[in-house]
Amino acid sequence: MSKTVALLGWSLPAIESVQRMGRPFVVVSFPEFGEYARENGIPFVGWNFNEWSERSNSLQLRELLDPFDVDLAVPLFEETVEWAGAMNSLYRDDPRLLNRAYLFRNKAVMKRKALLAGFRVGLFEEVHTREQVRQFMQRLNEAHLQLEGEQDAWVHLKPFGAAGTVGHKLLRTQAQIDERVVDADLPCLVESHLPGREFSVEAFIHRGKIRFLNITEYVKLGYSNFVPAGPSLESRRDRIREATERLVAAFGIEYGMIHPEWFLTDDEMLSFGEVACRIPGGHIFELIERAHGFDPIEGLVLCSDPSVSDEEIEAFFPREEGGRGEYAGSVMVYPRPGRVTELEIPQELKEDPYFESHTLIPPSEHKVPDSREGFGNHYGTVFFRGEDPDRMKELLVHYQDVDFFT
Repeated sequence: MSKTVALLGWSLPAIESVQRMGRPFVVVSFPEFGEYARENGIPFVGWNFNEWSERSNSLQLRELLDPFDVDLAVPLFEETVEWAGAMNSLYRDDPRLLNRAYLFRNKAVMKRKALLAGFRVGLFEEVHTREQVRQFMQRLNEAHLQLEGEQDAWVHLKPFGAAGTVGHKLLRTQAQIDERVVDADLPCLVESHLPGREFSVEAFIHRGKIRFLNITEYVKLGYSNFVPAGPSLESRRDRIREATERLVAAFGIEYGMIHPEWFLTDDEMLSFGEVACRIPGGHIFELIERAHGFDPIEGLVLCSDPSVSDEEIEAFFPREEGGRGEYAGSVMVYPRPGRVTELEIPQELKEDPYFESHTLIPPSEHKVPDSREGFGNHYGTVFFRGEDPDRMKELLVHYQDVDFFT
């Protein structure tokens, strides 16, 4: 009988997946989820991931989990990555697991590690003041041999440990530094703009080997993507896999999954953006399940467990290339700033053979603010499925600009 897996973070899809596996589990999440867990018979330990102190650390959490016979922790969200690293360090008696978790939680440390491993990355610095942001942009201008009157070099400002696009600000001019950078942003990471087509990889790893690799094609970052990637990106699969294998080796990853983002230029230069080791955002896991026909959460749990055999892993994952012959895509819907009163689903969408479903619900009347953090909160998602990647991309481009909320 397998020992218990601790799911770090509250996710009903993850709970349902582990229940279907028949694997004993316990959810570790914020105490406010406790009542729902008790009412629905979900094993649960309340824990505040935002506090790390003498009274709230991995040793205390292990004591709470001991009655459940836990020997494995799986992070579901960005904020639980270092907690999973700390717990698995204790369960496997390997302190390096915690150190590796820190690589994924501090973007500056992550990029230094990638740079030392020989990956092509953008120029980056840790900054503490607006003036340091300005100096960084000026040095980029000098490096680009900018002439007076030409456009400033773009600078990306990112929190050290936030997930996805949260807190991400693109600064296109020196004037925007004063207009958009606030005290709460600092200290943070600033980096140069990487050229090329951005895409992500979802690599499931067991015993240091990639057992399944999906390539997700980004149509518009933060808005729309589809799985598997179209023929152009898929034709670079061998190169992308080789780069991801080097990343796995450089970061010393043995179990679980990683979600790196890469940039590919027209002249075939591949650059490293960043990498996470938890469930990706953007509904990518849902798209993987639709396109490849397996439950990626179950794959994550299996790959996170050192006791699972190679035979079990090989039997679980399907062939990588091409999926099941269909592409699965999604558009996350963001209402335009202003007052919204109702939801309108275009008739042409309902009649399109690629349209699968949506999660949009009629809103209560309210005002959408002009300012957003990252891309803001999306109001639902539209899902598509079909055989032609060009048609899929065309639909995603079209519907990411449709105003569903009026």
